[in-house]
Amino acid sequence: MKPIKLLFSVVSALAIVSCVGNTSYCSNQYLFNEGWSFFRVDSSIHLDESKLIEGDFPPQAESVTLPHTVRIEPLVVNNQWQGISYYSKSFQISKNDKNKSLFLKFEGAMTVADVWINGKHITTHVGGFLPFTINIDKAVKPDSNNILVVKLDNRDNPTTGPRPLKELDFNTYGGIYRNVWFIAKAPVHISDPIYANKEGGGGIYIKTKNVTKASALIDIKTNLVNNSTKAKEVKLIHTLLDEKDNEVWNQKSSSLISADTDKDIAVQTVVSEPKLWSPDTPYLYKVVTEVYSDGQLVDKEINSLGIRDINISANGLYLNGNKLFLRGVNRHQEYPYVGYALSDEAQYRDAYLIKKAGFDYVRASHYPHSPAFLKACDKLGLFVLDAILGWQYFGDSLFVEHAKTSARELIRRDRNHPCILAWELSINETPMPEDFMQEMNAIRTEEAPGTNTAGWIKDKYDIYIEARQHRKEVDFSVPLIVSEYGDWEYYAQNAGFNQNEWSNLLEEERNSRQSRESGEKRMLQQALNIQEAHNDNRSTHAFADGYWSMFDYNRGYADDIEYSGIMDICRLPKFSYFFFQSQRDIDVNNEFAQPMVKIASYWKPGESKYARIYSNCDEVELYLNNFLVGRKMPDVDYSTSNLNHPPFTFDVECTSPGKLKAFGYYKGKRVCSDSIRTPEKARKIKLLANTCGIALKNNDLMLIYAQIQDSNGSFVANATDVIDFIIEGDGIIINTKETKTIGGVALILLKTGNTHGEIIITAKSPKLKSGTIKFSI
Repeated sequence: MKPIKLLFSVVSALAIVSCVGNTSYCSNQYLFNEGWSFFRVDSSIHLDESKLIEGDFPPQAESVTLPHTVRIEPLVVNNQWQGISYYSKSFQISKNDKNKSLFLKFEGAMTVADVWINGKHITTHVGGFLPFTINIDKAVKPDSNNILVVKLDNRDNPTTGPRPLKELDFNTYGGIYRNVWFIAKAPVHISDPIYANKEGGGGIYIKTKNVTKASALIDIKTNLVNNSTKAKEVKLIHTLLDEKDNEVWNQKSSSLISADTDKDIAVQTVVSEPKLWSPDTPYLYKVVTEVYSDGQLVDKEINSLGIRDINISANGLYLNGNKLFLRGVNRHQEYPYVGYALSDEAQYRDAYLIKKAGFDYVRASHYPHSPAFLKACDKLGLFVLDAILGWQYFGDSLFVEHAKTSARELIRRDRNHPCILAWELSINETPMPEDFMQEMNAIRTEEAPGTNTAGWIKDKYDIYIEARQHRKEVDFSVPLIVSEYGDWEYYAQNAGFNQNEWSNLLEEERNSRQSRESGEKRMLQQALNIQEAHNDNRSTHAFADGYWSMFDYNRGYADDIEYSGIMDICRLPKFSYFFFQSQRDIDVNNEFAQPMVKIASYWKPGESKYARIYSNCDEVELYLNNFLVGRKMPDVDYSTSNLNHPPFTFDVECTSPGKLKAFGYYKGKRVCSDSIRTPEKARKIKLLANTCGIALKNNDLMLIYAQIQDSNGSFVANATDVIDFIIEGDGIIINTKETKTIGGVALILLKTGNTHGEIIITAKSPKLKSGTIKFSI
């Protein structure tokens, strides 16, 4: 059978036009995500690859839009799919892009990708977490239909690592799970940072130096390519714009570039009284780079620029001259049902949730995360420890070379992001040869001099990253990040300083792996473990720590979800989320530092033995059924000595249904409140969605929550109703439309289509009042 082919002209795609004017040589970049056919090889049936590589797919082929995962998985992934899959796309070259250099850029395809165009094999790329770019000039037919085919193999690979999936602490999923771009470049153009394959990389590299409040030196190196048959006189213009697009400076330079060669052009300028980037004030300038050849604008790029100065030593982290502690978290990029195949907007929402939780730093564990996620971290003010792939595995010489290549490509991809704190060029929890670690540091020096490396072997990298469970004593002579804490030491019962006093707790109640539906007692224990461990971290000289982990996630070697997250896999908070949120000092001018107070209880008779309240206020006042329980200062005990804001614990037990209300006081004034009422019988469904400040868009993903409530609007956390979801408009429900409630919430994952309009979702259950939510796309 012929494939499900959607003829796709690059003219009709979402385009980023890199220059203006009527020149036929203007460079363009288009999203190439729509109009794909997909086939997954699930059986042993014989397939003729000679037909597949020409786009002749079997009847089972589906029409899909990227990002795409090879199989929709259940919420709990017991057997992640691994094998061979194929993607195909038909396209034509637009008139405007003829006579240009044509490229395809894949941001992420898991794990080994073979690419054909019109039956001709173009490349084999090994590695699923970093981009690859291919030139297709000699393979495409300018005046007719072209067939692009990608074959993917996401089975265990000893060259890339990490460990085989059945032994792995996370899942790697599959598919073309990030964006694909069609890029048409004029003969004279700015090169791709990785494709250029030259020492220090190609593209545009922007560095800031000598940063003070008075001035900053901006150093810009641009690699230009001349693919024409004649030498070209090229004019390069850099313009710096502030956040309101006002011009700050403009610099021009000219250079002669010989035929069929490339050239680096470096310029420097000084910015007076720069606005500096920091987690509290993540100010972003724009650097607009324009290239002129033969008097015409032929290429243009816009890069964000955060001006900041980082100085790291055993004394700590100094950002822009100020000593700073970074409260952070580890993140796996997995989403329910679709694995790694997130929309850019979903990536942003994850970063937003991390920032909203009170964090200023995230460890990209244990692989390179999406460019869209890093862009969100730039905007929101989240430092990132950027990592190559690796977990408890070290392979042969091919593995070593792949890791070295990955280190170069990671740096070239991400070097312009102000959010990058350091490069984790270490294979996590894995013994490494001395020469390997030396080479990793040398690669950093070649690719991004003046930046820092990080690794889990002490004295081998600029920064020592140490998991709390590995700590025997603190070495104050080395710069330190606590890479992981709060999970394993409590799970293994080997590093929690107060665990010998928990004889009244069952083994499963003591550890930090608690599901959101595990109930009040166990979620409070998770929060207490975290509180103790974070307090202990603050007694060291560590300039950052990262709790394990932000979201619950699936694992290759386990048949259940890893529940250590402060949010569940569906991005719903546990009580520990509010502990971290309370650790940020109040700043009324900062969206993420507002006064907050949260009662960590469901206030149920027989379960709620006390009232634990998280707040960043000076005092908290508590009322029970409108009668004052008390007003008090924060707790003082073994686990609070180093906390910014210890919790408030009130000795009041729920003996009968009622209502708690808490008020937070800051500088003597009542500034925030929270209330909780004992839930009654489930009566209705409330549909909720957290857009995290950005509206739902085309080809987007959104988690929709059906929260079960009583007649008063109180959350019924133990509800187990089955909810039926109905959707109207251009969108689909990724998981089943009939969903069982877990911990009082039923969930669907909505994927929007390609058209504008309204999407309406209704949730129904026989004994409950229905709920409705609407979105305008």
